Amino acid sequence: MTAMNRRARRRAWATVSFHAGAGALSLLWLVPIALVLVTSVRSFDDIAANGLGSLPHSFTLGGFSQAWVDGGQGRALLNSLLVSIPTVLLSLALASMAAFGLARYDLPFRRTLLLLMLGGNLLPPQILLIPVSKISEALGLYDSLYALIGVQVGFGVGFYVFVLHGFMRSIPPEIQQAAVIDGAGPWQIYRRIIMPLTTPALAALGALSFTWIFNDLLWAITVLRTDTKMPITASLIGLQGQFVSMWNVIAAGSVIAAAPTVVVFLRFQRHFVAGLNLGAVK
Repeated sequence: MTAMNRRARRRAWATVSFHAGAGALSLLWLVPIALVLVTSVRSFDDIAANGLGSLPHSFTLGGFSQAWVDGGQGRALLNSLLVSIPTVLLSLALASMAAFGLARYDLPFRRTLLLLMLGGNLLPPQILLIPVSKISEALGLYDSLYALIGVQVGFGVGFYVFVLHGFMRSIPPEIQQAAVIDGAGPWQIYRRIIMPLTTPALAALGALSFTWIFNDLLWAITVLRTDTKMPITASLIGLQGQFVSMWNVIAAGSVIAAAPTVVVFLRFQRHFVAGLNLGAVK
């Protein structure tokens, strides 16, 4: 009985220690976010008089207005959406069709193709900056959103195919065989059977890819040059140079830049978790 009490006491202390540590880490992670949110609704005079880390003595949305209009965040946000949404849709459409063919049909060299796609994602993007820039210039796409869309699709499809291939291979073959007996062709099997069953994986990849593409800075400054075409991540750099010491405007711009990805994640959170769980039990 004494030994059981000691084990129960150790388990209780372990539980308390875990929750205390997790709470401390969560607090450490949330403090900078709270500081940015509070700073974004303070006035410049308040920050200048009381300091950046002081309690707020004012509340104003003027920083958001300055960042949106004077800082060009509104235009930059539109550019980011014009790049991110088509890129996600096109990438997932191409990747799902390629994964369907590789997973559900005995194609020659399919394992080699998958390894090539995976190996391409292991290359550091820094070594490809100059080739990508030169190719976009040669194609006449340099300094256009089409170039950025093409780059994001090209570097994302391989990883999406690799992930979707694993999900599609886990679908029982009897489902496809029954559809073939009923007279369904490859396109009908893909569109009416495989795609609905792959919805959790597509939603998870869609949320992740939107976050990656929307937050990308490297490729944006590689294939774009005009300030009016820059996405919001590159625009934040210009915002910091334009409003050097106006921390409320810079914080407001950061909140504007982070809001779309937060909304997308919250919208697809259920599918995202389902996709992760499906991948965990494969």
